[in-house]
Amino acid sequence: MSSLTLAVRDSSTMLRRNLLHARRYPSMTLNLLLTPVMLLLLFVYVFGDVMSAGIGDGGGDRSAYLAYLVPGILMLTIGGTTIGSAVSVATDMTEGIIARFRTMAIHRGSVLIGHVIGSVMQCVMSVALVGAVAVAIGFRATNATASEWILAIGLLALVSLALTWIAVGMGLSSPNAEAASNNALPLMILPLLSSAFVPVDAMPSWFRPIAEYQPFTPAIETLRGLLLGTEIGHNGWLAVAWCLGLAVLGYVWSTSLFNRDPK
Repeated sequence: MSSLTLAVRDSSTMLRRNLLHARRYPSMTLNLLLTPVMLLLLFVYVFGDVMSAGIGDGGGDRSAYLAYLVPGILMLTIGGTTIGSAVSVATDMTEGIIARFRTMAIHRGSVLIGHVIGSVMQCVMSVALVGAVAVAIGFRATNATASEWILAIGLLALVSLALTWIAVGMGLSSPNAEAASNNALPLMILPLLSSAFVPVDAMPSWFRPIAEYQPFTPAIETLRGLLLGTEIGHNGWLAVAWCLGLAVLGYVWSTSLFNRDPK
C-alpha cells in the first residue's frame, strides 16, 4: 500500500471517528450554535431599528440591518464552531488516546487531518443552519449570481479551514479541555470587534484600527459584497491572504506540536 493510499485510508477512519463523537456528544456543538442564532435574533428584533441608523445613510430599517448583519453572523458561527475543535483535540491529548495512536501502524498526520476535515464539515453545517434561520426571518440575497454564491461558499470553507488549523494548534498547546476552550475564545470574540454589527466608519476613531486590521473584517466585507452586491474593493485579496496565512501558520504550529516527543 502506497503512503498516499495509507494516508487517505487512515484519515478517513479518523474523520469517521470524529463525526461519530460529534453525533454522540452534540451538546457542545449545539451550545456554540445557539450563540450566533441568539445574537442574530437579538440584534434584529431588539436592536434592529436602532442599529440600522449606523449603516448606509442612516435611513435603513430592520430588514436592511438584517441584510447587513447576516454575513457577520455567519463568520461568527465559524469562529464559534472551531472552538469545539480545540476542545476535542485537547481532550484526545489528555485522555491518552493519542499515545495509543502513536503505537499503532497508522499514518501520523491522519489524526490531525481527521480533526480538521471533521471541523470544516461541522462549520459548513452550522453555517447552513444559521443561514436557514436568517432566511426564515427575512434575509434574502436575490441579487447574488451563481458565481457569487460559489465564491461565497468557497470563502466560508476557506475561513473554516484556516480557523480550524489555528484551533487545533490551540488545543494541542493546552493542558486540558477547559484551557483549550478559553484559549480559543478569541476566535469568537474577534468577530464581535469587527464590522459584523456596524460599519468601521461608524466606530470611534480610537477603536477603528482594532476592527479594521484583523482577519474577520475583510472576510465579512467580502462575503457581504458577494451576497448583497456592496463594494468589495481590496477586501477580497486581504481575506484570501489572511486565510492562507492563518492556515499555513496553524498547520506548521499544529504539526510541530503533534510531532514532538511526549514528555
